Amino acid sequence: MTALASRPTRSRASTRTGRRVAVTVGAALVLLLAVLASFALGSRQLGVDQVWHALVAPDGGDASTIVRELRMPRTALGLAVGLALAVAGVLFQALTRNPLAEPRILGISAGASFGVVLAISVFGIGTLAGYVWFGIAGALIAGLLVFAIATRAREGASPVTLALVGAALDASLASGVYALLSIDARTFEEYRFWVVGGLAGRDLSVTAQVLPFVVAGLVLAALVARGLDALALGDDVARGLGHRIGLVRLGGGLAAVLLTGAAVAAAGPVAFVGLAVPHLARALVGADHRWTLAVSALLGPALLLGADVVGRLVAPPGEIPAGIVTALIGAPLLAVLVRRARVVTA
Repeated sequence: MTALASRPTRSRASTRTGRRVAVTVGAALVLLLAVLASFALGSRQLGVDQVWHALVAPDGGDASTIVRELRMPRTALGLAVGLALAVAGVLFQALTRNPLAEPRILGISAGASFGVVLAISVFGIGTLAGYVWFGIAGALIAGLLVFAIATRAREGASPVTLALVGAALDASLASGVYALLSIDARTFEEYRFWVVGGLAGRDLSVTAQVLPFVVAGLVLAALVARGLDALALGDDVARGLGHRIGLVRLGGGLAAVLLTGAAVAAAGPVAFVGLAVPHLARALVGADHRWTLAVSALLGPALLLGADVVGRLVAPPGEIPAGIVTALIGAPLLAVLVRRARVVTA
């Protein structure tokens, strides 16, 4: 009887795994199409053969210049930023057990904004490659400050405490940003370009600067994935399963801070990628964080690159920043996902 009962269980598990593998492969194909579209589409359309020739055998012609000097840098940055924001969104929602959690909830986006404004107004830095470091530093300091304050609370760094401390810090840093902007017109003009959120105007050096932080965040996220599954069952159950919840929260929080800080510093506060993509991934593969993280890492850059391409095509010869397009796409997507939401099992 026991053997007969175990067969349906193994069959269901095998079916679920097969479906998750199929979804992951599909997400990878969607990302591949988004990358191709990012290289080929814009104010000047290029064929697949032209893109391939420009990548493997550049000849110095117009197509090679467009692909290698204009579209390659923004595609590379879109891959890094979209991946970072989506994975960070999964981590924030798991750590706070809040399905609406996003980078702003821990004040990290506000920390990056404050660092950028400080770089422009106080230190006179006027290039993105220069103030990206200030954005990363501001995000890291804000995230560490939130966790340091939350751990001193009576109940420790609980989801509610983290959210409350993060909201308070977000409001405080935002006030500081607006104060600096109100007294310096030059800072406002520089900040306006960054805060809209987008991939235009960034070269490969910006991606190179933030890539180590993204890689470190991904490694930490992979290490705490199993612990996040246990946290979803509650702290007491997680402890009973042998997980050290303090280390899981610390590792997951540090990963989220690194990923968000790098992404926001490089591309500005791009909206809805970190909020909508985790919901979509859970709807496709369930609540197992190993699969949710993997699928989100593929769908996040696909969404951001798709939004960037749409922004180039809707108002030629100008373009709409990707941060605006992601908000326009992400808001209805999130509404549909929430409307159709159901309880999923790991």
